[in-house]
Amino acid sequence: MTTSQSRPQAPQQALTDPVRNPVNAPAPVRTKRAFVLLLLTLFVPGSAQIVAGDRKLGRIALRVTLAVWSLVVVALVLLLANRTLLIGILTNTVASLLIIVILVALALGWAALFVNTLRLIRPVLLAPGMRPIVGVALVLAMVLSSGTLGYAAYVLNVSRNAIDSIFAGGPAIDPVDGRYNFLMMGGDAGDDRTGRRPDSLSVLSVDAKTGQTAIISVPRNLQNAQFSEGSPMRQIYPDGYNCGDECLINAINTEVTNEHTDLYPGVADPGAQATLEAVSGSLGITVQAYVLVDMEGFAKLIDAMGGIRIKAGGWVPLSGDMVDEANGIHGMPTGWIPAGDQHLDGYHALWYGRSREFVDDYARIQRQQCVQQAMLKQLDPATLLSKFEDIANAGTKVVDSNISASQLGSFVDLAMKAKGKEVSRLTIGPPDFDASFSTVPDFDQIHEKVDQLLAAQSEKPAGAAGDTGADDSIVQPGTAAGPVMAAPPLVPLTQPAPSPSASDFTPVTTTPDGEPITEEMLNQFKREGNEQAIRDLVATNGQCRPL
Repeated sequence: MTTSQSRPQAPQQALTDPVRNPVNAPAPVRTKRAFVLLLLTLFVPGSAQIVAGDRKLGRIALRVTLAVWSLVVVALVLLLANRTLLIGILTNTVASLLIIVILVALALGWAALFVNTLRLIRPVLLAPGMRPIVGVALVLAMVLSSGTLGYAAYVLNVSRNAIDSIFAGGPAIDPVDGRYNFLMMGGDAGDDRTGRRPDSLSVLSVDAKTGQTAIISVPRNLQNAQFSEGSPMRQIYPDGYNCGDECLINAINTEVTNEHTDLYPGVADPGAQATLEAVSGSLGITVQAYVLVDMEGFAKLIDAMGGIRIKAGGWVPLSGDMVDEANGIHGMPTGWIPAGDQHLDGYHALWYGRSREFVDDYARIQRQQCVQQAMLKQLDPATLLSKFEDIANAGTKVVDSNISASQLGSFVDLAMKAKGKEVSRLTIGPPDFDASFSTVPDFDQIHEKVDQLLAAQSEKPAGAAGDTGADDSIVQPGTAAGPVMAAPPLVPLTQPAPSPSASDFTPVTTTPDGEPITEEMLNQFKREGNEQAIRDLVATNGQCRPL
């Protein structure tokens, strides 16, 4: 009798089990059950169905959950052991598309589980006051789970489209002498222009192992540029790009695009490739890839970042229209960027880097380097995540690049290594060479200076690092940061160099008599035709440091 009486108790227990059958449970227990089921679905998808619903559905969901956790563990291991491979997978167009599909499927599946969990909760059994609270909790849980996965898929899709738009599908490149050398060109693109004259040229030379970076700035007015061995342009200019005052290095792009594309069959942008070869030969290094950025896209990128913060050494004009091209005289400036601490939007940052009125090209080069450093310093993870779409869309304004998309993983990893390390600089002009050097350059001297710079970087310990916002990142006339200071200049400087121990500069905000410099004062000098007075007051506008 005892045995026969005990057998029917199992169904009775199931009917009174508050987890699977909450009908007879008191209101506090039903509320507690609802929140437990939500938490189970949030942290262990499928477990709520195992304990309170369709066990078959729960087992399928748990298997998927365990598989996803396994993949997350593998990703974390790769992040620690082989970050390049992980980034390469995420930036590969096929792999990223597959990941996007999986993320969307997981997001939809997780949302379906929450809907099923709501059915298991049976809101009609809850106290009236608890129903909206449980509903809000469920929505928040869905946002945290499915919403996060959906947003991750969206971000990855934006990245994928940007990569397809910007980067090439060509072969990967190898480091030369342990370094990757990238030519960065800034120019204006337009429907009415054939061939761009790059407004700025600089080489980023990065140690392939440590990420130690050097920036070598090439003035746009460099004459007699030497084409590298094997360049098709050596057929036309075997002794260098020397055809008079018009043969400046920034004119190569236009000439090749208009007249010599036949020398570069199968090359997407012959003008950019020829400019790369001219920079390679002139510096005596192998430049493997180029990026040509449209200035409008540059301004939009800075706007997407929320602007940049700099300390400016002198006033910089937003120049008006050219009124005397022969003498380089502009009309009344449309505005001024004052000396001192500034937060610049894209429009003003673009003018800050491009303006050369009242000063020479070398002050502009120093400001451009400063803008580059400010962008690198301020593009932190928080900014990148919060403004990712705007930054990615602005990035598609990169007009051309022959960097292979297949190699983005290794280059992104290299950029992460470079972040926070001291950046060394060399300018083919003041302060490292005489102001007239670009007209009659001595390429042996250039090669020696470049070799000194890169050799000094290679001798640094791999762990040597400095804050890019530290005092050694100051850009000012007459000094060069990092290893360049260690070697004496090979040619006379145009002005005495300050002591290497100089750690900062004072923005020039007053006249020699102590009167504050104002926009109205500068404009009044301009109206009077007293441009020399303006030159004296803004002579230090090449001084700059990122904040």
